[in-house]
Amino acid sequence: MTSTTTDFPFPPHHSFPPFYTLQPVLSTRTSQLASWSHLIQAYCRHHRLFQLSLRDAADGPLFYNRALGRRLSLKDAREVVEWMASKEGGERAEWVGDKERDRFWVWWRRPEEWAGVIAAWVEATGQKNTVLTLYELTESDATASQEFHGMDPELLQRSLQILVKRGKAQIFGSDDSLGVKFF
Repeated sequence: MTSTTTDFPFPPHHSFPPFYTLQPVLSTRTSQLASWSHLIQAYCRHHRLFQLSLRDAADGPLFYNRALGRRLSLKDAREVVEWMASKEGGERAEWVGDKERDRFWVWWRRPEEWAGVIAAWVEATGQKNTVLTLYELTESDATASQEFHGMDPELLQRSLQILVKRGKAQIFGSDDSLGVKFF
């Protein structure tokens, strides 16, 4: 379920005009980049978004405060995402494709963190040695209260691949009807 933009509690600095201009002093800029990263992650988590388009976000409430008439420029937004994708930024973003650098993953949970959440749910619900379809994992009533309910299919695949590498799951079937068995 996606909520409306008015439901998201923007932090006070979202209404501070200088927040929309990346600062030249390195320590201030680093703090500002971290604030943008936290805001983007919180916003995406709240709205259950796993990917964003810079161009679309530039006109939306995340990067554009209409009440102030201020927005983060596309160039500065790209720099925020680059910082989020770096080690210094905690690798909390990743570009989708290499050419345009418009779409990016927002890792409010990284794939390895999602793998842990899914594995914990499997353990808690006694689903070990049970075969589940990917649809059942993300869309069934059994997972409706779980944070991974409605997860982007590509992110689910990446997270499950981590469990496969750890020897905790096996994926089988064809692309249109994949199943997973947990160990």
